[in-house]
Amino acid sequence: MREGRTQRTTNETKIEVSLNLDGSGKYDVKTGIGFLDHMLEQLSRHSLMDLTVQAEGDLHIDFHHTTEDTGIAIGMAFAEALGDLKGIRRYASAYIPMDETLTRVALDISGRPYLIWKVDFSRDKLGDMDTELFKEWFQAFAQAAGITLHVENLYGENNHHIIESCFKALARALRDAVEIDPRRADAIPSTKGVLGGSL
Repeated sequence: MREGRTQRTTNETKIEVSLNLDGSGKYDVKTGIGFLDHMLEQLSRHSLMDLTVQAEGDLHIDFHHTTEDTGIAIGMAFAEALGDLKGIRRYASAYIPMDETLTRVALDISGRPYLIWKVDFSRDKLGDMDTELFKEWFQAFAQAAGITLHVENLYGENNHHIIESCFKALARALRDAVEIDPRRADAIPSTKGVLGGSL
């Protein structure tokens, strides 16, 4: 089993994450932010990663620190679970429709974090959560996980559908990218023999 654990404590948040890449999509997520919990549950279920997140944050100020630091902690656990990256497929993409909405995610588990975010919202909030914070979560996750990540909502009207399709597309792309390729199970998927840095 490829597993990762993170404990991250700052003056703003205290977060514990455990993650199993070879799970069945079981989750136990408690961040104190209902909508974020819902999205992380989608991430777990559709990637088949088992995910446990326990977060305490300064929610009396706003949701920014907890959202961002949760992305960092999950990304760190993800990177730990991947280990030396041998045998993974590395690249993947997914298109996810949700009613009137269609979103595309393409990613490279490269060790070179980068986020392209082409997602717009027509509302400032979903529930109590500021919609601008979703980019912060994806940025934090990509940075900590070492992933080049492109997220683009191609069209859609309902803001809930738009962001949920982003998380589901990320989940399905991650599921494919971390899969072990039986043809190259012992090899780093790079002509340089390493991932990360300037490839």
